[in-house]
This record gives sequence, structure tokens and C-alpha cells, in this order.
Amino acid sequence: MTRRSAPPATALVAAGVLALAAAGCGAAGEGRLESAGPTSTAVGPVRLWPGLPPATNPPIDYGETDNARVPGITVTAGDVHTVDPMAVVRAEVRARPDTVSGPNGVYAGTVRAIGACAGGAGSAGCPLMEPYYHDLTGDGRDELIAGIRLPDQQVAVLVYRAEKGGLTRVMSTVEQVISVELAGRDLIMRVGSAGIPGYEYRTAWSWDEDQGSMLPARDEIVRVRPPGSVPSVAAPSAPPTPPATPQASPPPVAPVPAPGETGPDGTAPEETAPGSAPGETAPASDGTAP
Repeated sequence: MTRRSAPPATALVAAGVLALAAAGCGAAGEGRLESAGPTSTAVGPVRLWPGLPPATNPPIDYGETDNARVPGITVTAGDVHTVDPMAVVRAEVRARPDTVSGPNGVYAGTVRAIGACAGGAGSAGCPLMEPYYHDLTGDGRDELIAGIRLPDQQVAVLVYRAEKGGLTRVMSTVEQVISVELAGRDLIMRVGSAGIPGYEYRTAWSWDEDQGSMLPARDEIVRVRPPGSVPSVAAPSAPPTPPATPQASPPPVAPVPAPGETGPDGTAPEETAPGSAPGETAPASDGTAP
């Protein structure tokens, strides 16, 4: 008799997998991949006016990379925390006393106010605000971030980096800012739009290793509220009105029958003399009392 050999173990495993797969697919729509519908065709950018030659030189220098070495400032061990922010700003003002605008300039009135600051940065009446320290370049060392209040609600934002034992200004800009924020290694400035109500500009300044400075890497205009809308102010609520005090109703008055008529009990009313109240006896005609 020829003995039938047992099926190999691999065949049994394969059969079990197929059985499980068939059971999992069971009813329609259970465990199956379903189409999400057709997708739109990806469209790449199309160049307009391909024959237009590219510009070779930018028409305006915006001063994005106007770096400057701060004279007379020494940084110990490459740590900007060791320098006095007030001394840094005063050193820049002394180096360029006649510059009143642009990244290197400060208004004359602001220069006098900085020179008159009795306290340090952030003290009362001093245009130089409290400094911040943050690693903006990614080298593991903090940079010094300074802000100076200027006329017309403007703010000068300056960033200094320790280099070769000294200090280099790697960013300088002046704006009428809504706020200045830090996000990662980006310094973000929010500026109101005077020409487009309801919008604001947001510029993210980022470190550029090739230029060795902070550059406005991303600039966008963002809608913040519908045009013409104004913040609603809730009207003060009126004080609660106290409940009215219930008043007692006067007792009902029984009707008085006319002369010659009987009252409710069938009796005739008593006659009263003129000027006498009901129930009183009229005076006798001879003047004697009744």
C-alpha cells in the first residue's frame, strides 16, 4: 500500500493565510480600500514672457546686509551676556553721530535721551528697552536683541553677534511694529498696513550663513479682520428693576339706596338732616334734644 505523504508545513501556512484573507474580505465594503474619487491634475508653474531677459542688478539697495562692527566693544569668551546693551548702543551712536535714518541712524532726540538714561536698558524714560538673548544663528551661542523706541511709534530692532572678540551688528530695521516675536531661530515682525485696512505685514528674519547676517526670508500680508469692521464693545447692562410691592386693595363700598328705595335687607334708609352723617338723628324742631 502506498502511504500518502502529509502536506508540507509551508503549504498549510499558505492555505491558512488565504483563508484568513478570504474571511477578512467577507461582506462588501468591509476591510476593502475604497476610492476617494478623482484628483485634480497637478499643474506646474508656467513662465510668462519667456523672451523677457532677467534683470542683472537689483534697482534698490534695501540695506538687508548692512552689517557693522561696533567700535570699542570687547566680548569676553564670545558671550554677549558679558556686554552692557547701553554701552553697545551708545558706542554705535558715537561712531555715527550725523546719521539720523536708515539701519545705522538714530534720531537726534533719541540720541540725547539715550545719553541721559540714568538707569540701564529698560529703565523708566529710557528709549532703549529691555534686551533679549536668543540663539538666532544655530551655533549654540546667544545673540543680543535690542529695541529702541523712536518718534512716531517707530521701533528700531537690532541684533548683535559676538565675532572675533568683538561685536557685529547683523540686523537692523525700523518699523511701526504691532509686535516682535521669536519662533525657533526666526525673528518675526508684525507691522500694520496703513494702505489696506484690516491687513498686516509679517516678516520673518532668518540667519543666512552665506551673507553672515539676518535676512527678511519670508514676507507676507495677512488679513486679520474684515474690512470696515470694528471691535464690538458690550454695552453695560441696566441695573435690575426691583419687583413692585403689592398694595392692599381698598374694601368694597356698599351702594347707598336713593330716597324712597329699600336697601338690600328690605328696610328703608334712615333720613338724615343736611350736614348730618348717616345714623345720626335729626334735631327736633323745638330745639330740644330727642
